[in-house]
Amino acid sequence: MHPPTPIHTDLVLVGGGHTHAIVLRKIGMEGLPPGVRVTLITNLADTPYSGMLPCHISGLYGFDDSHIDLRPLTRFAHCRLFMDEMIGLDTEAQQVICRAHPPVRYDVLSIDIGSTPTKSSVPGAATHAIPAKPVPQLLKAWDDYIAGLEPGRTATIGIVGGGVGGVELALNMQVRLWNTVKKRDSVVVHLFHRGNHLANGRSRRTQRQIEKLFRDRNIHTHLQESVCAVEAHGAQKQVRCESGLTVKCDLVFWVTNAAAPSWISQTSLSTDDSVFILVKDTLQTYSHPNIFAAGDIATLKNHPRPKAGVFAVRQGPPLYQNLHRLLSGKPLKPFKPQSQYLNIIDTGTGTAIASRGPFSAESKLFRRWKDWIDGKFMALFRDFPEMGGKVEGRGNWVEGKRTQPNTTHYPLPTHHYPPPSTHHPLPTTLYPPPCAGCASKVSSAVLTETLARLQADFPDVSTWPHHENIYAGLDAPDDAAIIRVPPGKLAVHTVDQFRAMLDDPYVFAQICVNHCLSDLFAMGATPHSVLAIATLPYATDSKQAETLYQLLSGAYQALTHSKTFLVGGHTTEGPELALGFSCNGWADPGQILRKGGMQPGQALILTQPIGTGTLFAADMQKAAKGRWIEAAVAQMVQSSQAAVACLRQHGVTACTDVTGFGLAGHLREMVHASQVAVELDLSALPILDGAEESLSVGYYSSLHERNWAVAEQIGTVRSLDHLLSYQLLFDPQTAGGLLATVPANQASDCLKTLKAAGYVHSCCIGHTTETKPGSTPITINQW
Repeated sequence: MHPPTPIHTDLVLVGGGHTHAIVLRKIGMEGLPPGVRVTLITNLADTPYSGMLPCHISGLYGFDDSHIDLRPLTRFAHCRLFMDEMIGLDTEAQQVICRAHPPVRYDVLSIDIGSTPTKSSVPGAATHAIPAKPVPQLLKAWDDYIAGLEPGRTATIGIVGGGVGGVELALNMQVRLWNTVKKRDSVVVHLFHRGNHLANGRSRRTQRQIEKLFRDRNIHTHLQESVCAVEAHGAQKQVRCESGLTVKCDLVFWVTNAAAPSWISQTSLSTDDSVFILVKDTLQTYSHPNIFAAGDIATLKNHPRPKAGVFAVRQGPPLYQNLHRLLSGKPLKPFKPQSQYLNIIDTGTGTAIASRGPFSAESKLFRRWKDWIDGKFMALFRDFPEMGGKVEGRGNWVEGKRTQPNTTHYPLPTHHYPPPSTHHPLPTTLYPPPCAGCASKVSSAVLTETLARLQADFPDVSTWPHHENIYAGLDAPDDAAIIRVPPGKLAVHTVDQFRAMLDDPYVFAQICVNHCLSDLFAMGATPHSVLAIATLPYATDSKQAETLYQLLSGAYQALTHSKTFLVGGHTTEGPELALGFSCNGWADPGQILRKGGMQPGQALILTQPIGTGTLFAADMQKAAKGRWIEAAVAQMVQSSQAAVACLRQHGVTACTDVTGFGLAGHLREMVHASQVAVELDLSALPILDGAEESLSVGYYSSLHERNWAVAEQIGTVRSLDHLLSYQLLFDPQTAGGLLATVPANQASDCLKTLKAAGYVHSCCIGHTTETKPGSTPITINQW
């Protein structure tokens, strides 16, 4: 078996726009040079496709029809996905500054973050108007408005901006309102535009067609009107123009000229007069040859074009080729966008206006043509071919189970491209094969660099409670940590470790910490210190240091909640990322919670929803929706520490955490230890979004089948094997919630307290009873 090529170069893509979506698919199809690690940083798991968005607003297309799901796409491209927003750039240190993550280092960077409508100069616009971007904010406001309308009610909306975006929004919003209130005369649409004609930049023939359409459909068009204020007027908003015109609307949508994020002006990037990133024909910035930009955020100096999705789509293939060429040490090729392009404006009523140059016409045929074009484009990001080549060091996944690691050999590179920066030259040597035993340890330099950065990031650790109980292991390295246990306390220890289910080491570490500490919380113990054991992917020292820094930053972030000290650990290198913790804490002898404390007549409380096993099995097969995984992660990074406090307030008598053995397996341990029986209510079971859908098409975690053995101890009125909620009882969980019993008369107040503390999915899922001879210890009587 040939060793994998160590990671030596980081390609970071920021933004999941149309251009990067195409680049990612190209990477999945055609690959990159060995040793290149790809990371996508985006704050949207689902990126809206501009070509289909108007018809999604009209109700013709569903959410999934009109959005590119970036999670399966990044899986296909073997690309790490960091869910975060870029808020700055340090070009000297070559770091992307993120809102929630530590800085992310890059060797080559590509930016495709789109733009936002300009509105800051108009009083009240930022407060009372809804910008067209970010799109999720627009869609939420629109969906909430539609949900509150009743048939026959008058609906009045205003749109500021008469470009093609504002035109399509007005036409399609009108159709959706017609279909909602069921009376066309009750729908009033106002459009405000400072220009003389609608659809700036289109031919005069196209503009005349649009203006006639607006007249025919009674859309109130206010041309040569500059909006000078948007004001609150009771439950409505009032649009005020410089001419003195005032119009009251239920909602006001802002669709004006595009603007760049403010942080760009604070960098050394080359920009145009509007602070968009100025790029060469190769899509490289003029200021930094290792930084590329595309889509609306970029301006091609030699070929300026409108901010339109068609140009972002066309930039995808040349951007991929030039990234590949730079990473391979080859000369880059220039890209020249077309001077004319087809533009199809959907009217929302089954026709579309197609224009190219001076040509323009409206037809149902053009609507069908647009539907075919858009459908073909979106299929690129849903229908992934089975690729023969595999990623080095990763196994294959079949029916949710990992097979033997791939043995496909990728030769080591025989050359390296010139370093993109004088600050961080790329390696110029080949790498020896990885070793086993103690030789597999990560280098001392990596540890020293990482720990120094962490100490600077978390300087207040020494002020945490019980710092004095650390005799050795925190301030200076030693062979082992020494902890002083307070008098009258019992020491509590646990350990766990697993492979990363996420490619984001920062978030994965937070999940791992919560998973490992939950054993202590479930027993009523106070965590004090942990030892980490980490496996880092094969890479150069600098790349391993970056991975370890992201990993331990996430761990520190999660440990901060409980003021738990990281006092040491062990690091090795291997084919894939893994992390675990040996956790140490203490407890008062009289305050320990055990599995065996259940009593008949109590309520059974579950603090968090289940379904992570099937969701991540589906995710490995590129079948889980990004929003499902993000919702699951939001639960997995939530510590159970506050939940224990809530349970204690309401007389908890028994507790455990729901992890690998699934809800049924851990419940079986509790009833066996307590010698009681439990009646479950399946209808009350909190379930993660997408979990039932994943199970329904056969995505099972590899441990699910073994967990199913507990089914023989569950009695039912009839067979429930066909019920997905029943099958989820055996789904193994990672960083799952707590399962506990409280007195029945405390259950309602306990749930209110838990939900107020942030455990919004907490539920009473059953109650305990006396055991009956010959009966199964767990029964299901309701569903």
